[in-house]
Amino acid sequence: MVKSLIAIAVSVALLVGLGIGEWISVRNEFERFGEELQTLYEKAENETANGEDAKAVQTSWENKKKKLHVWIPHSDVTRIDDYMAETVRLIAEKDFALAMPKLEILIHLTSCLPATYSPALENIF
Repeated sequence: MVKSLIAIAVSVALLVGLGIGEWISVRNEFERFGEELQTLYEKAENETANGEDAKAVQTSWENKKKKLHVWIPHSDVTRIDDYMAETVRLIAEKDFALAMPKLEILIHLTSCLPATYSPALENIF
């Protein structure tokens, strides 16, 4: 009986630890990506962004998503991929009026997606 209780307690502790670790990892990756997007947004707003700037942010996202694929569903990653690809093309073509809303969507996604993976009651039940 005692061994069973200890095994259950260890299992619960591992699950809680992994949940918190997942949340911290996802939050940190999205915070860094959000900062990069914010910088690109400001450059696009001033119409000083170029295709290389946008491509650098896209490359950064490609590196981050390799780690995030472990924790978040493919559909969320694909959504960001799609908006990022559109943004790169629009900025390269100097179409800042259309690129800005895409960047706003990406910035919003980077701020709200990590909360969906937090160890909160609404995400557990």
